[in-house]
Amino acid sequence: VQLQASGGGLVQAGGSLRLSCRAPRTIFSVYITHDMGWYRQAPGKERELVASISASGSPNYASSVKGRFTISRDNSRKTVSLQMNNLKPDDTAVYYCNAKQGLSASWGQGTLVTVSS
Repeated sequence: VQLQASGGGLVQAGGSLRLSCRAPRTIFSVYITHDMGWYRQAPGKERELVASISASGSPNYASSVKGRFTISRDNSRKTVSLQMNNLKPDDTAVYYCNAKQGLSASWGQGTLVTVSS
């Protein structure tokens, strides 16, 4: 699965951003079998899971973003999105989308999110 992420940028604390991740070259019947997720990596820190959504549509969130971020998927457009509200400086990181099926995983290129205080 080839993934294309977009939507990062610079925002003030309290603001919002929406990240999108598309899989234009993946056929529909393959895409819908994958769990999708967003991870982030801040400078000097390990990559961490932010949110994921299963093939059946069940979301899961890191405790640090619960109530502020919403993950969704549109299978018809082969797109997973992450709506980020009430952003905090600690959310500053490079965000990566991920597609997982069993032991197989694919990563998109990162998109930088910078939250200023």
